[in-house]
Amino acid sequence: MIVTIIQFGHLLSSFETGGKLNPMKNATTNTTTNPVSARGPADHEVRDQIVAAATEHFSLYGYEKTTVSDLAKAIGFSKAYIYKFFESKQAIGEMICANCLREIGNEVKAAVDEAGRPPEKLRRMFKASTEASLRLFSQERKLYEIAASAATERWQATRIHEERIQKLLQDILQEGRQSGDFERKTPLDETTMAIYLVMRPYLNPLLLQHSFDYTEAAPALLSSLVLRSLSP
Repeated sequence: MIVTIIQFGHLLSSFETGGKLNPMKNATTNTTTNPVSARGPADHEVRDQIVAAATEHFSLYGYEKTTVSDLAKAIGFSKAYIYKFFESKQAIGEMICANCLREIGNEVKAAVDEAGRPPEKLRRMFKASTEASLRLFSQERKLYEIAASAATERWQATRIHEERIQKLLQDILQEGRQSGDFERKTPLDETTMAIYLVMRPYLNPLLLQHSFDYTEAAPALLSSLVLRSLSP
């Protein structure tokens, strides 16, 4: 991405290159999907400009080593001006994280929706979630720091993403029980959480870094094992 930003009434432009996940695609400041604390006027365009520029800066220099002062200097805004829209660096990081995780969630949901029967949906979910997470964390190594901080500190954005993945998984299991593809004896919530824990090493950035050697084979192997356990 190339970002150009000039303060007060001029242009910020951003565009994608290289086929990377774009954290600013469909960016929004809706607090339902972007659970961050933002100060100042409800000027979504300026807030999105700050997030776009921060995404570029963090991807180059890293999240942990960058202060709000560094960010303000780099993008041409005063520190005080940034604080009109975001109360902290973490608030900016949370919005970037929420954008990335929402894109991953949308990609996984689209892959599941393309499948027919519940067993194939479950296979698609394992494969798509692993591939999307791996692509983000391998292509954007500096932005990985944000994801790692989010997972370590349990930011709200990560909790929302986990809940969304679990709900999608539960819907697949419920559909499979209704169609007769999956067993019905085990409580649904227990089954959902057990399968989610199997997937978690390939969803959580702190765990994913220790699972890189298995990301190619894991989705097929694990989904096959899970499907055998679900057999009626």
